[in-house]
Amino acid sequence: MKRRIIVKDIRKAKVSGLLLVFSVLIVTALTGGSNSLCLAQSDSTDFDLFSINDGPYVMQQSNSAHIAFYVCNGFFESRSFGVDDTIRFRGFCHDTNEVYAVTTREYEIEPDVIDTVSRILTVSDIHGRYRLFEDILIKSNVIDENRHWIFGDGHLVINGDVFDRGAYVTECLWLIYRLEQEARIAGGAVHFILGNHELMILQGDNRYIDEKYMKGVVAVTAMKHEYLYGRRSVLGRWLRSKHAVIKLNDILFTHGGIAPSLPEKDLTIADINSEVRKNIDLDKESPEMSAHARYLFGSEGPFWYRGYFYEMEERYPQATADDIDNILSYFDAEKIVVGHTGMDQITAFFDNRVINEHQTLDSLTTQALFWEDGNFYRITSSGETQLIN
Repeated sequence: MKRRIIVKDIRKAKVSGLLLVFSVLIVTALTGGSNSLCLAQSDSTDFDLFSINDGPYVMQQSNSAHIAFYVCNGFFESRSFGVDDTIRFRGFCHDTNEVYAVTTREYEIEPDVIDTVSRILTVSDIHGRYRLFEDILIKSNVIDENRHWIFGDGHLVINGDVFDRGAYVTECLWLIYRLEQEARIAGGAVHFILGNHELMILQGDNRYIDEKYMKGVVAVTAMKHEYLYGRRSVLGRWLRSKHAVIKLNDILFTHGGIAPSLPEKDLTIADINSEVRKNIDLDKESPEMSAHARYLFGSEGPFWYRGYFYEMEERYPQATADDIDNILSYFDAEKIVVGHTGMDQITAFFDNRVINEHQTLDSLTTQALFWEDGNFYRITSSGETQLIN
C-alpha cells in the first residue's frame, strides 16, 4: 500500500535533505508500503509539481547501503541497495525500460592524452536538451535507435555544458554514463569534459537550472541542488573524475579555450586536470585554493575563456594568430576544439586551427563535429556530412 505524506509549505518542513530521505525509509518500514512522499508548495500556483518525473539519483546512504530515488509524478520514490562494486536495477519511474549498472566505488582517472584514436565524434553545450542530443548521436552513427553504442573503437567527446537551461539534464547524464560503459567494452571511449556549467553546479551556483529542478526536485527532496551531485552521489563522484582538457592524437579539446597566458603557468595537461580535481569543491575565496586553480577557474581558464572570438574588455584582448601558434606549440598539438561561445554553425577559425562546435542555443537543431583521417566534418541535424575547409 502506498503512503503519501504531504507538507503544505516546504518552508515549514524542518527536515534536512538526507534526514528526509532516511525519514521516508522509516515511514516505509513502519507502514509496510513503498517509499512515496510529496512536498507540495502552497504558493506554487503556476507550476505543475505532479507532472515532474526525474531521476534516478543514487547516493551512499551508509557504509553498507546505497539509495536510489526519483521524483515520480511529484512524489518521492526510493529503494535501498546493499553495497557492492556495481548496483544493477531497472528504472522504477518514467524509465522502466532502462536498466542501470551503477559503479559505487571511486572512479578511476582516465588518460587525458591518447595518441591512437581512429575516429572522433564530438558535441558540446547540450544543456539538458535530451532529444536533440539523442538525435544527433543517431544521425552520426554513434548510437542506434535503441540508444546503444555502435561507434566501435571510435571516441565520443562531450565538450562540456550538459547541465543547466534545459529540463532533461538527468537523462543526458545517464545516457553518457551508459555509453561510457558500452564504448569501453567495444574498444572505444567516451570523454566527458567539464564545462563552466558543470563547474557552477558542483560549486552550488544554480542561476541557470530549469525550474523543474528548483520547484520540483529540490522542493520534493528538500535537498540543495548541489547535494544531488555531492561526493556521496554516484553521479557527483563520476563528474569529479572528469577532465578539463584532453588531447586526442594532435587535437586539444576543452570547453572554453586555452588562453595565451596559460602556457606561462608551466602546466601540463595532467597538471591542469589535477589542479581542477583537487580544488573543485573549494569556495573561490578559500585560502586553501591553489594559485593555479584560482587561475584555471577564472576568466582566462579553460572553462570560461572566449578570447579566440572577441576581446573581453578589462580582462583580456582577442587572441592573435601568433597566440594560437604558441598555444599549439606548447601542447604539441595541431588543432583546438572548443564550445562555450555560440555560433550559427560549427565554424573553423585561425586557418582551421581552432574549431568552435557550439551551435547557438537559439537554434532548434544541433550539430556534431566528426574527425577521421585528418579531416573534420560538420554533421547536421538532417544527417548531412560537410567537409570543414
